[in-house]
Amino acid sequence: MKPIKTKQEYNIYNLGNRILTSYRFIDITLLCLLTIICIFGLFILYSASNQNLHMVEQQSVRFILGIMIMFALAQVPPDKLRTWAIWLFILAVFSLLVVLVLGHIGKGAKRWLNLGFFRLQPSELMLVALPMVLAWYFENKILPPKAIYLILASIMILIPAALIAKQPDLGTAVLLVVTGSSVILLAGLRWRVVMSLVGLFIASAPLIWHYMRNYQKARVLTFLNPESDPLGRGYHIIQSKIAIGSGGLLGKGWLHGTQSHLQFLPEHATDFIFSVCSEEFGFIGCLLLILLYFLIILRAFYIAYHAQNTFTRLLAGSLGLMFFFSFFINIGMVTGLLPVVGLPLPLISYGGSSIVTFFASFGIIMSIHTHRKLVSH
Repeated sequence: MKPIKTKQEYNIYNLGNRILTSYRFIDITLLCLLTIICIFGLFILYSASNQNLHMVEQQSVRFILGIMIMFALAQVPPDKLRTWAIWLFILAVFSLLVVLVLGHIGKGAKRWLNLGFFRLQPSELMLVALPMVLAWYFENKILPPKAIYLILASIMILIPAALIAKQPDLGTAVLLVVTGSSVILLAGLRWRVVMSLVGLFIASAPLIWHYMRNYQKARVLTFLNPESDPLGRGYHIIQSKIAIGSGGLLGKGWLHGTQSHLQFLPEHATDFIFSVCSEEFGFIGCLLLILLYFLIILRAFYIAYHAQNTFTRLLAGSLGLMFFFSFFINIGMVTGLLPVVGLPLPLISYGGSSIVTFFASFGIIMSIHTHRKLVSH
């Protein structure tokens, strides 16, 4: 090897070493899958936004920011993540409390903190903080967990979920409860306890209904019978079904969708972008997209299965399930199988907060896998 003589050569050599060192902590399989789905998402967004190049550029910038955060978190050892867990959870809860008082209002909801140079959505921060703190909490507990541990964990889930629902943001609150519950399930919860909790939830449905807001009740009623108000509350889901059904097997072709381009389909670049994908790429295109999602989830589960300890196993598994439930709820919502709750399609819908959240979670998953391999060698 040629000896290093100048300062410039030393700086280049040092930079190369840093890049190679960072590369060791990146899971290439997961990175390739995420890159493919992001590129596919930009193509769908370009059509869904009526060929608005500015929106595509903004989305691309968010992807780059998310990837940078993912790369940064992938370098952090899981032991360091464990020490951050409780403090990150406390910060997220405090931010949710601040939002209720000083939050920025947008589209009728108070969900953001305006920090000047950017807007923070604490509910997205909580989606990462809650699995981390629950994985930390159950790490040294006897599994399956005792009743007292389940009660305390449920309180840790329900407090931030209630704060998020009050914003109001029912979709994120539901996702948070499901994600937090997945940590408890992965910790080895007995099936009789699971069935008891399901029964308790069904029994408490009237109480939940009483405290729901009027528009949330209307969404549930619309889900049960959208044709009861076809030009009002049922308009979204009816137009979504028309778009999905009109795509057929192979779709109408990229940029040739009519429901979104003629402005029949509301929120066609955000919550209902899957309907655009179905109309333009058809059943086959949707199957390929869902296949990509499942490959990403399987990779996350593979990493969770081979994790070295309880903390990393619970954390990787719950973050993988969070990604699964995000796209499952969105697709169920736009196809009329679930009530409309306002959750974006992961890495496809236009928006910034959810993109950063998902890339951050995949950075943590990569850290769990790559640092495991480093230790084993």
